[in-house]
Amino acid sequence: MKAVRIHANGDPEVLRWEVVTLPPPGAGEVRIRHTAISINFSDINVRRGGFYIAQPLQFPIILGNEAAGVVASVGPGVTDMQPGDRVVYAGMSAAFYEKTGSYAEERNVPADRLLTIPPRVSDRQAAAMMVKGFTASLVINRVFKPKPGDTILIHAAASGVGILLAQWSKHLGATVIGTVGSRDKAEVARAHGCDHTILYRETDFTAAVKAIVPQGVSAVFDGVGRDTFVASLDCVRPFGMLVNYGNASGHVPPVDLLLLAKKGSLSVCRPALSSHIGNVAGMRAAAAELFDLVARGVLKIEIGRTYPLHDAAAAHRDIEARKYAGAMLLIP
Repeated sequence: MKAVRIHANGDPEVLRWEVVTLPPPGAGEVRIRHTAISINFSDINVRRGGFYIAQPLQFPIILGNEAAGVVASVGPGVTDMQPGDRVVYAGMSAAFYEKTGSYAEERNVPADRLLTIPPRVSDRQAAAMMVKGFTASLVINRVFKPKPGDTILIHAAASGVGILLAQWSKHLGATVIGTVGSRDKAEVARAHGCDHTILYRETDFTAAVKAIVPQGVSAVFDGVGRDTFVASLDCVRPFGMLVNYGNASGHVPPVDLLLLAKKGSLSVCRPALSSHIGNVAGMRAAAAELFDLVARGVLKIEIGRTYPLHDAAAAHRDIEARKYAGAMLLIP
């Protein structure tokens, strides 16, 4: 088979389209023929040699944590899946830089990490929604659940996770403010639940938020990190919460706890996705909720663009340039 591998950290040019030997699936494993592969910003962090990585990577590695596909064969001991089943997975119950491997035509996956795709959900929707949907579920179900009367500020509201957070928050009755990087992305954000959009490159978002809700928002959902988090402290009402779930612009600098008191007794949370879906039962419960919300039309999956798998470098460049809204997919 062929796969996209890196032999060293670096720019998108280190992504190589290569022939790779894949052994038969082992005990408890299933071989998946990928039909759609999702790109997450964590893939870019791994490619760059991101700040989370505690130990040197063992090159060469295949990037990627998330994909949908069709069961090609099953290993010894697997009885609940058979060739032809449509399945999706999101992570291998490890840190995002460990046990990667979805940027490939095929892959062997532990059967307990696979989720059956419901008939009303397409392979591309499934590939685009799992990591991003699990992240949104982590924020809303584990950290801060919006309710009527709340106003939520969502940074990068036209991103894959931002779009889901906006729709979910709106569905739960909250007013949603979203920051975006362009007028086109503002239209996407408004179409997916945002009541107000702020062009953060043209406007001081802190002042703009205060103009909309002078008392401050109930919570901030921030996947951007360094460029937005500290300034967001001035957007939150007393006893409000800031949730940082990603670091697209870089790591959030250390926060002085006394500053949280001075700003109005604020709370801060930095959840990890592995704590939400590392347990198989928890992962399956969260997936069932996501599939139901998508099937009912509560959550609409926005796919900004697809790329041939061999063109992964172009996809990484476009994501780093923040060209498109929604999820980006690689198609084998």
